[in-house]
Amino acid sequence: MTRTAGMDITVTEESPFRFRIDPRGRMSVPGVVFASRRLLPQAVGDRALEQVVNVATLPGVVRASFAMPDVHWGYGFPIGGVAATDIDTGGVISPGGVGFDISCGVRLLAADMERTELAPRLGRLMDILGDSIPRGAGRGGLWRLSGRAEMEELLAHGAGYAVERGHGTPRDLARCEDRGSLAGADPSQVGQRAVERGLEQVGSLGSGNHFLEVQAVDRVYDPGAAAAFGLRPGQVCVMIHCGSRGLGHQVCADHVRVMDRSPYTGAFGLPDRQLACAPVASPPGRAYLGAMAAAANYGRANRQLLTEAARRAFASAARVGLDLVYDVSHNMAKVETHEVEGVPRRLCVHRKGATLALPPRCPDLPEDLAEAGQPVLVPGTMGTASYVMVGTPGNDAFASACHGAGRVWSRHQALRQVRGQQLREELESRGIAVRPTSWRGLAEETPAAYKDVDAVVAATEGAGLARAVARLVPLGVVKG
Repeated sequence: MTRTAGMDITVTEESPFRFRIDPRGRMSVPGVVFASRRLLPQAVGDRALEQVVNVATLPGVVRASFAMPDVHWGYGFPIGGVAATDIDTGGVISPGGVGFDISCGVRLLAADMERTELAPRLGRLMDILGDSIPRGAGRGGLWRLSGRAEMEELLAHGAGYAVERGHGTPRDLARCEDRGSLAGADPSQVGQRAVERGLEQVGSLGSGNHFLEVQAVDRVYDPGAAAAFGLRPGQVCVMIHCGSRGLGHQVCADHVRVMDRSPYTGAFGLPDRQLACAPVASPPGRAYLGAMAAAANYGRANRQLLTEAARRAFASAARVGLDLVYDVSHNMAKVETHEVEGVPRRLCVHRKGATLALPPRCPDLPEDLAEAGQPVLVPGTMGTASYVMVGTPGNDAFASACHGAGRVWSRHQALRQVRGQQLREELESRGIAVRPTSWRGLAEETPAAYKDVDAVVAATEGAGLARAVARLVPLGVVKG
């Protein structure tokens, strides 16, 4: 038995990488935590398991309230939480199950270049990237939209609109989740304040844990899948991690406020007001789903603009291009059909800090990835590895996997332990070029503030959620 802040939770080990919390009280389904014995205490220590239990009380929730190996405390849902609700039996949608950074996600690009070839040009490349990538809080983006009318085009069509306007190629869309545009977007449900915040931020990293990192393929575990993805040992890659900036944050805040005041949240008797929700089929549910899809499309367009900036930097410094390997979001709610207790059901699947992980031969995959499966992109932290994984069959967490390393220190804890200047010196002594926005921001994202990404990936693979394809190591990082 483990104790967390006033709540006794019994966790049973079902297998080395799967732990169960049996239903009790108002839980409709069990909690299932994918972890190892090494990782589980971290989830207990930051009270994430309490949130796993709370999510299991949502109206219409089916199968289980799941937690990925990188799980940690979040707003309402834990980060690394996955839950699906049955739409046709009154299942709800909760903005807390998506998060404030709607469609925060990861994009991986591959260069036709070896790390040894890049080495003498790395400094210049990082200088160009550091000077040309807008980042930090507030305004500043690569593409200033003209007003609400143009913004609505982008919110409706996402990366597709960016490509249509000359920011990329049609192949980019083939290698994006949902081809770069989530269906069902309703720009009319995005408030004016959100639009104003987003007009000058398209093509920017933001702050916090967001980054653009130049990497090299350190190890390949699955040569067949790696070849399908366009990866080989020693190859230079670029990983971009960012989301929907101020627009997505405002959309979440606006719709949380509406749902918190709606009669549904009070009637449901939720254990945490941060789980404010409404039936997917209700007016506030439909409004949020449409606004969330629009914000998701903003996030996809944002990463598309940053892709073009990275391409220009590589063309200038190294005279090579960058091909898109894949783009996947990890803060989303999507309407999907899954079999539950032998019956196909239309579900609203919340993935907060969790990545879609489609297995081979899934009809939603692009043709050239059909036999391999969907790339699952798992960023580490500055100075540690990142991974490319692939979805596997039999994943009962609604085809979901981890999204990164997961925090173990708060930003305040990190600032008490680490100085930004020292961290940069340490990283550069290891050959990792760093272009930070501020010393404070750099210190907050110290690798020590995160779980061991190697352990997270091992648990993800051990739990049967996804399989490792390649390990990437950092050469240089531009921090948000």
